[in-house]
Amino acid sequence: MRNNPYYSGPLSDHFDGTRFFVAQHNQDKSRRDLLRMVKDGGRQPWPRRVPSPFTAKPELRVGGLTSTLIGHASFLVQTAGHNLLIDPVYSKRASPVQFAGPARVNPPGISFDDLPPIDAVLITHSHYDHLDKLTLRALAKSHNPLFICPLGVDALLQRIGVAGQGATALDWWQSTVLGDLTIHAVPTYHWSARGLGDRRLTLWCSFAITTPSGLVYHIGDTGYGYGAFSRDLRERLGPPVLAHIPIGAYEPRWFMKDAHVNPQEAVQIFQDCEATHAIGHHWGTFQLTQEAHDAPEKDLAKALSSAAIHPERFTAFRPGQAFSL
Repeated sequence: MRNNPYYSGPLSDHFDGTRFFVAQHNQDKSRRDLLRMVKDGGRQPWPRRVPSPFTAKPELRVGGLTSTLIGHASFLVQTAGHNLLIDPVYSKRASPVQFAGPARVNPPGISFDDLPPIDAVLITHSHYDHLDKLTLRALAKSHNPLFICPLGVDALLQRIGVAGQGATALDWWQSTVLGDLTIHAVPTYHWSARGLGDRRLTLWCSFAITTPSGLVYHIGDTGYGYGAFSRDLRERLGPPVLAHIPIGAYEPRWFMKDAHVNPQEAVQIFQDCEATHAIGHHWGTFQLTQEAHDAPEKDLAKALSSAAIHPERFTAFRPGQAFSL
Protein backbone atom coordinates (compact mmCIF):
# COMPACT_ATOMS: atom_id res chain seq x y z
CA MET A 1 0.00 0.00 0.00
CA ARG A 2 1.39 3.36 -1.06
CA ASN A 3 1.77 5.88 1.78
CA ASN A 4 4.22 8.44 0.48
CA PRO A 5 2.80 11.98 0.83
CA TYR A 6 5.63 13.57 -1.18
CA TYR A 7 6.02 11.53 -4.33
CA SER A 8 3.99 9.21 -6.51
CA GLY A 9 5.66 7.76 -9.56
CA PRO A 10 6.68 4.62 -11.42
CA LEU A 11 8.86 1.94 -9.83
CA SER A 12 12.54 2.11 -10.68
CA ASP A 13 15.88 0.67 -9.65
CA HIS A 14 15.87 3.13 -6.71
CA PHE A 15 12.14 3.57 -5.92
CA ASP A 16 9.94 0.70 -4.66
CA GLY A 17 6.62 2.52 -4.93
CA THR A 18 6.86 4.03 -1.44
CA ARG A 19 10.49 4.61 -0.52
CA PHE A 20 13.69 5.45 -2.35
CA PHE A 21 16.73 3.25 -1.89
CA VAL A 22 20.21 2.44 -3.21
CA ALA A 23 20.51 -1.16 -4.37
CA GLN A 24 23.03 -3.25 -2.41
CA HIS A 25 23.83 -0.37 -0.06
CA ASN A 26 22.95 -0.42 3.64
CA GLN A 27 21.28 2.91 4.47
CA ASP A 28 19.23 2.36 7.61
CA LYS A 29 20.55 2.23 11.15
CA SER A 30 18.32 0.92 13.93
CA ARG A 31 17.47 2.66 17.19
CA ARG A 32 19.63 0.02 18.86
CA ASP A 33 22.56 1.14 16.70
CA LEU A 34 21.93 4.75 17.69
CA LEU A 35 21.79 3.88 21.39
CA ARG A 36 25.01 1.88 21.05
CA MET A 37 26.78 4.83 19.47
CA VAL A 38 25.65 7.16 22.27
CA LYS A 39 26.57 4.63 24.95
CA ASP A 40 30.03 3.97 23.49
CA GLY A 41 30.93 7.66 23.90
CA GLY A 42 34.07 9.01 22.27
CA ARG A 43 32.62 12.38 21.28
CA GLN A 44 35.48 14.88 21.11
CA PRO A 45 34.88 18.37 22.54
CA TRP A 46 34.66 21.27 20.09
CA PRO A 47 35.51 24.91 20.79
CA ARG A 48 32.44 27.10 21.19
CA ARG A 49 33.82 29.53 18.59
CA VAL A 50 36.10 28.81 15.64
CA PRO A 51 36.16 32.02 13.58
CA SER A 52 37.21 31.73 9.96
CA PRO A 53 40.05 33.95 8.71
CA PHE A 54 38.06 34.54 5.52
CA THR A 55 35.07 36.71 4.70
CA ALA A 56 33.63 37.27 1.26
CA LYS A 57 31.59 39.99 -0.38
CA PRO A 58 30.91 38.55 -3.82
CA GLU A 59 30.53 40.43 -7.06
CA LEU A 60 27.03 40.79 -8.46
CA ARG A 61 27.83 38.59 -11.46
CA VAL A 62 30.84 36.53 -12.59
CA GLY A 63 31.67 35.57 -16.15
CA GLY A 64 34.09 32.75 -15.36
CA LEU A 65 33.70 30.50 -12.33
CA THR A 66 33.87 31.32 -8.62
CA SER A 67 32.78 28.97 -5.84
CA THR A 68 32.64 30.31 -2.28
CA LEU A 69 32.04 28.22 0.83
CA ILE A 70 29.41 29.86 3.03
CA GLY A 71 29.83 27.20 5.71
CA HIS A 72 29.32 23.46 6.24
CA ALA A 73 27.86 22.32 2.88
CA SER A 74 26.51 25.72 1.75
CA PHE A 75 28.07 27.21 -1.39
CA LEU A 76 27.60 30.19 -3.66
CA VAL A 77 28.54 29.20 -7.22
CA GLN A 78 28.86 32.09 -9.66
CA THR A 79 29.41 31.24 -13.30
CA ALA A 80 28.43 32.47 -16.77
CA GLY A 81 26.50 35.37 -15.21
CA HIS A 82 24.39 33.09 -13.00
CA ASN A 83 24.31 32.90 -9.20
CA LEU A 84 23.50 29.55 -7.62
CA LEU A 85 23.17 28.70 -3.94
CA ILE A 86 23.64 25.07 -2.92
CA ASP A 87 22.21 23.74 0.36
CA PRO A 88 22.08 27.19 2.01
CA VAL A 89 21.87 27.15 5.82
CA TYR A 90 22.02 30.52 7.60
CA SER A 91 20.33 29.46 10.83
CA LYS A 92 22.23 29.26 14.12
CA ARG A 93 21.48 25.56 14.44
CA ALA A 94 21.17 22.63 12.05
CA SER A 95 18.06 21.39 13.79
CA PRO A 96 14.26 21.29 13.59
CA VAL A 97 14.26 23.86 16.42
CA GLN A 98 16.52 26.83 17.13
CA PHE A 99 16.85 26.29 20.90
CA ALA A 100 18.57 22.89 20.69
CA GLY A 101 20.67 20.85 18.31
CA PRO A 102 24.05 21.35 16.62
CA ALA A 103 25.02 25.04 16.83
CA ARG A 104 27.29 27.01 14.50
CA VAL A 105 30.81 27.64 15.74
CA ASN A 106 31.49 30.21 13.02
CA PRO A 107 29.28 32.69 11.16
CA PRO A 108 28.43 32.30 7.47
CA GLY A 109 31.35 33.27 5.22
CA ILE A 110 28.99 35.49 3.18
CA SER A 111 26.43 37.46 5.15
CA PHE A 112 22.86 37.03 3.96
CA ASP A 113 22.61 40.74 3.09
CA ASP A 114 25.76 40.50 0.95
CA LEU A 115 24.41 37.74 -1.28
CA PRO A 116 24.15 38.74 -4.95
CA PRO A 117 20.85 38.22 -6.76
CA ILE A 118 20.18 34.48 -6.54
CA ASP A 119 18.82 32.83 -9.67
CA ALA A 120 18.46 29.27 -8.39
CA VAL A 121 18.79 27.32 -5.15
CA LEU A 122 19.93 23.71 -5.42
CA ILE A 123 18.96 21.36 -2.58
CA THR A 124 20.61 17.93 -2.36
CA HIS A 125 18.33 16.35 0.27
CA SER A 126 16.05 16.94 3.22
CA HIS A 127 18.39 16.70 6.24
CA TYR A 128 18.40 19.79 8.46
CA ASP A 129 22.04 20.65 7.80
CA HIS A 130 21.21 20.88 4.07
CA LEU A 131 17.59 22.02 3.93
CA ASP A 132 16.87 24.87 6.34
CA LYS A 133 13.33 26.18 6.04
CA LEU A 134 14.06 29.55 7.67
CA THR A 135 16.81 30.27 5.15
CA LEU A 136 14.75 29.05 2.20
CA ARG A 137 11.74 31.16 3.20
CA ALA A 138 13.97 34.23 3.48
CA LEU A 139 15.49 33.53 0.06
CA ALA A 140 12.07 33.03 -1.52
CA LYS A 141 10.93 36.37 -0.13
CA SER A 142 14.02 38.43 -0.95
CA HIS A 143 15.36 36.76 -4.14
CA ASN A 144 12.43 34.78 -5.62
CA PRO A 145 14.73 32.05 -6.99
CA LEU A 146 13.96 28.83 -8.80
CA PHE A 147 14.42 25.81 -6.51
CA ILE A 148 16.00 22.69 -8.02
CA CYS A 149 15.79 19.51 -5.96
CA PRO A 150 15.39 15.72 -6.10
CA LEU A 151 12.02 13.99 -6.38
CA GLY A 152 9.63 14.64 -3.51
CA VAL A 153 11.56 17.57 -2.07
CA ASP A 154 9.41 19.90 -4.18
CA ALA A 155 6.32 18.73 -2.25
CA LEU A 156 8.23 19.09 1.02
CA LEU A 157 9.09 22.70 0.14
CA GLN A 158 5.41 23.45 -0.43
CA ARG A 159 4.54 21.93 2.95
CA ILE A 160 7.04 24.12 4.81
CA GLY A 161 5.93 27.31 3.04
CA VAL A 162 8.73 27.81 0.51
CA ALA A 163 7.57 29.18 -2.82
CA GLY A 164 9.92 31.35 -4.93
CA GLN A 165 9.50 30.70 -8.65
CA GLY A 166 8.48 27.13 -7.83
CA ALA A 167 10.54 23.96 -7.73
CA THR A 168 11.93 21.74 -10.46
CA ALA A 169 12.19 18.18 -9.15
CA LEU A 170 14.65 15.81 -10.82
CA ASP A 171 15.25 12.09 -10.73
CA TRP A 172 18.80 10.75 -10.93
CA TRP A 173 20.37 11.55 -14.31
CA GLN A 174 17.66 14.02 -15.22
CA SER A 175 18.67 17.61 -15.95
CA THR A 176 17.32 21.11 -16.37
CA VAL A 177 18.69 24.08 -18.31
CA LEU A 178 19.32 27.52 -16.85
CA GLY A 179 20.72 29.85 -19.49
CA ASP A 180 24.17 28.57 -20.46
CA LEU A 181 24.11 26.02 -17.62
CA THR A 182 22.80 22.48 -17.49
CA ILE A 183 22.12 21.19 -13.97
CA HIS A 184 22.12 17.42 -13.56
CA ALA A 185 20.86 15.48 -10.53
CA VAL A 186 23.19 12.52 -10.07
CA PRO A 187 23.22 9.51 -7.70
CA THR A 188 24.79 9.44 -4.26
CA TYR A 189 24.84 6.85 -1.46
CA HIS A 190 22.81 8.49 1.26
CA TRP A 191 19.23 8.74 2.62
CA SER A 192 16.63 11.33 3.62
CA ALA A 193 14.39 12.21 6.57
CA ARG A 194 13.01 15.18 8.52
CA GLY A 195 11.55 13.18 11.39
CA LEU A 196 11.10 9.65 12.75
CA GLY A 197 8.48 8.52 10.25
CA ASP A 198 9.58 9.81 6.85
CA ARG A 199 12.86 7.99 6.18
CA ARG A 200 13.63 7.77 2.45
CA LEU A 201 10.27 9.20 1.34
CA THR A 202 12.09 11.88 -0.69
CA LEU A 203 15.04 11.32 -3.00
CA TRP A 204 18.57 12.63 -2.41
CA CYS A 205 21.20 13.53 -4.98
CA SER A 206 24.43 15.25 -5.84
CA PHE A 207 24.54 17.92 -8.55
CA ALA A 208 26.73 18.21 -11.61
CA ILE A 209 26.63 21.61 -13.30
CA THR A 210 27.79 21.89 -16.91
CA THR A 211 29.20 25.41 -17.36
CA PRO A 212 31.23 27.18 -20.07
CA SER A 213 34.19 26.95 -17.65
CA GLY A 214 33.86 23.20 -17.14
CA LEU A 215 31.92 20.75 -15.01
CA VAL A 216 31.26 21.55 -11.34
CA TYR A 217 30.43 18.50 -9.19
CA HIS A 218 28.77 19.08 -5.81
CA ILE A 219 28.39 16.15 -3.40
CA GLY A 220 26.28 17.01 -0.37
CA ASP A 221 26.50 13.74 1.59
CA THR A 222 27.52 10.26 0.53
CA GLY A 223 28.97 6.98 1.67
CA TYR A 224 31.63 5.48 -0.56
CA GLY A 225 30.29 1.95 -1.10
CA TYR A 226 32.00 0.65 -4.22
CA GLY A 227 32.57 4.16 -5.55
CA ALA A 228 30.54 3.54 -8.70
CA PHE A 229 28.63 6.83 -8.48
CA SER A 230 31.67 9.07 -9.07
CA ARG A 231 33.13 6.84 -11.75
CA ASP A 232 29.76 6.85 -13.55
CA LEU A 233 29.73 10.64 -13.40
CA ARG A 234 33.14 10.82 -15.07
CA GLU A 235 32.07 8.39 -17.79
CA ARG A 236 28.78 10.15 -18.53
CA LEU A 237 29.69 13.82 -18.12
CA GLY A 238 33.49 13.91 -18.13
CA PRO A 239 35.93 14.84 -15.37
CA PRO A 240 34.98 17.89 -13.28
CA VAL A 241 37.12 21.00 -13.26
CA LEU A 242 35.96 21.47 -9.66
CA ALA A 243 34.44 19.05 -7.15
CA HIS A 244 32.90 19.91 -3.78
CA ILE A 245 33.62 16.77 -1.73
CA PRO A 246 32.53 16.28 1.92
CA ILE A 247 35.31 15.40 4.36
CA GLY A 248 33.64 15.61 7.79
CA ALA A 249 31.08 13.91 10.06
CA TYR A 250 32.56 10.42 9.74
CA GLU A 251 33.12 8.97 13.24
CA PRO A 252 32.44 6.40 14.61
CA ARG A 253 33.17 4.62 11.38
CA TRP A 254 30.96 1.57 12.01
CA PHE A 255 27.94 3.88 12.31
CA MET A 256 28.73 6.58 9.72
CA LYS A 257 30.46 4.74 6.85
CA ASP A 258 27.28 4.06 4.86
CA ALA A 259 26.20 7.72 4.93
CA HIS A 260 29.37 9.85 5.09
CA VAL A 261 32.82 9.37 3.59
CA ASN A 262 35.95 9.98 5.61
CA PRO A 263 38.85 12.03 4.19
CA GLN A 264 40.61 8.96 2.78
CA GLU A 265 37.46 7.99 0.87
CA ALA A 266 37.00 11.62 -0.19
CA VAL A 267 40.43 11.47 -1.82
CA GLN A 268 39.39 8.24 -3.55
CA ILE A 269 36.30 10.04 -4.95
CA PHE A 270 38.61 12.81 -6.17
CA GLN A 271 40.65 10.20 -8.02
CA ASP A 272 37.62 8.25 -9.26
CA CYS A 273 35.98 11.26 -10.92
CA GLU A 274 39.37 12.64 -12.06
CA ALA A 275 38.61 16.16 -10.88
CA THR A 276 41.18 18.86 -11.52
CA HIS A 277 40.51 20.66 -8.22
CA ALA A 278 38.45 19.91 -5.13
CA ILE A 279 37.08 21.79 -2.15
CA GLY A 280 36.69 19.86 1.10
CA HIS A 281 33.48 20.86 2.89
CA HIS A 282 30.97 19.51 5.45
CA TRP A 283 33.32 20.09 8.37
CA GLY A 284 34.16 22.71 10.97
CA THR A 285 30.79 24.50 11.35
CA PHE A 286 28.29 22.09 12.99
CA GLN A 287 29.38 19.19 15.21
CA LEU A 288 27.31 16.29 13.95
CA THR A 289 29.51 13.34 14.91
CA GLN A 290 32.35 12.34 17.21
CA GLU A 291 35.58 13.48 15.58
CA ALA A 292 37.48 16.57 16.74
CA HIS A 293 36.88 19.92 15.03
CA ASP A 294 40.18 19.88 13.11
CA ALA A 295 40.38 16.12 12.47
CA PRO A 296 38.95 16.28 8.90
CA GLU A 297 41.57 18.83 7.82
CA LYS A 298 44.42 16.81 9.37
CA ASP A 299 43.14 13.49 8.01
CA LEU A 300 42.72 14.99 4.53
CA ALA A 301 46.35 16.14 4.56
CA LYS A 302 47.48 12.60 5.47
CA ALA A 303 45.29 11.02 2.77
CA LEU A 304 46.57 13.41 0.08
CA SER A 305 50.16 12.72 1.08
CA SER A 306 49.59 8.95 0.93
CA ALA A 307 48.07 9.33 -2.55
CA ALA A 308 50.89 11.66 -3.72
CA ILE A 309 48.38 14.42 -4.57
CA HIS A 310 49.51 18.02 -4.19
CA PRO A 311 47.51 19.64 -1.36
CA GLU A 312 46.71 22.70 -3.48
CA ARG A 313 44.53 20.49 -5.69
CA PHE A 314 42.24 19.45 -2.80
CA THR A 315 41.89 21.94 0.05
CA ALA A 316 39.79 21.86 3.21
CA PHE A 317 37.96 25.18 2.89
CA ARG A 318 36.81 27.45 5.69
CA PRO A 319 33.75 29.73 5.54
CA GLY A 320 34.31 32.70 3.23
CA GLN A 321 37.10 31.00 1.26
CA ALA A 322 36.70 31.14 -2.53
CA PHE A 323 38.00 29.26 -5.57
CA SER A 324 38.12 31.00 -8.94
CA LEU A 325 38.91 30.12 -12.54
